[in-house]
This record gives sequence, structure tokens and C-alpha cells, in this order.
Amino acid sequence: MSDSTTGNTDSPVVLEAWFDLQCPDCTSALDDVHALRAKYGERLDVRLRHFPLQKNKHAYAAAQAAEEAAEQGQGWPYAEALLARTSDLADRGEPVLLDVARELGLDAEEFDTALIDGRHLLVVDADQAEGQAIKVTGTPTYVIGGERLDGGKSQEGLRARIEEIADRLLAQS
Repeated sequence: MSDSTTGNTDSPVVLEAWFDLQCPDCTSALDDVHALRAKYGERLDVRLRHFPLQKNKHAYAAAQAAEEAAEQGQGWPYAEALLARTSDLADRGEPVLLDVARELGLDAEEFDTALIDGRHLLVVDADQAEGQAIKVTGTPTYVIGGERLDGGKSQEGLRARIEEIADRLLAQS
């Protein structure tokens, strides 16, 4: 899912953010994502990649819901709103997915249908398979300029490392 806040899918620099939408560490990582967007604007395309962890019971459905939100033009706003409610999602489950959709003015009935018919399963499965292939083991994990940065162990210094790589890539383009 590309960063719908910039709408720029031809950015010279792409940052893939491998997130589990029920992961509290991914919620904390949003501060870094916001700072990077503020610094780089249109020059950085932040792409949400789904890596639902087995320990998070509702993460797989949340990833599908985020894809439905993207189809309805609100992918990142939905993902961010959902990440703000990780404990609610853990406690109440899939009804939270529909609540967030309604709060953002999205078609909640279409969300419900999408979760039932599984229309976004292939996208989520493909992201997860690609993540496994590049050895993503936890979330958040970032990939920029071919380099994987694992925030699942520690987010300390990640933003600075991402900026260093982005600056180098932008200087080359």
C-alpha cells in the first residue's frame, strides 16, 4: 500500500514499512514515519507492507481491512487510526475494524463484505511471503535502498539511519 498522503508512486526513494497493525511497537514507529514524511515530503514514498504476526490474533484481518481502506482512498489514515487502537483491537477483535472504518467515513458494509469474501487475501499473503523471503522476523521492519532495518528488536537510531540512506539515495538521483 503506497503512501496515500503523498500520492507519489514514482518517488526516487521508497521506504517500505513492514507493519503488523496490532503491534504496539508499530504504533510507536508512526512518530518516525511522520517525521520522515515531514522532512522529505514528495521525495519519499512510504509504503505499508503487511507482516501480521501469529501472536496477534486480529492482525491478519486488520491487514485485509487496511487494503480495503486503501481501495476506498484512506489506506494510511485507516492504518494509523487502527494502530492507535491496538489494545482495543486485541480486546474486541474485528468489530474494531468496522468501527474505525465508520469513524473515517468509509463504507463499513463493504469492509465487512471484503473481510468475508477475502478479496484482499492475496495482497496480504504476498506481502507476508516477501517479508519472509527477505528475513523480516518482527515489526516494525524497514527496507530502504535494499537495506533491511529491524525495528522489532529496537527502534533506537532507526530514523537517523533511514535519513542517512535516504539522503544518499536522493543525492544520487
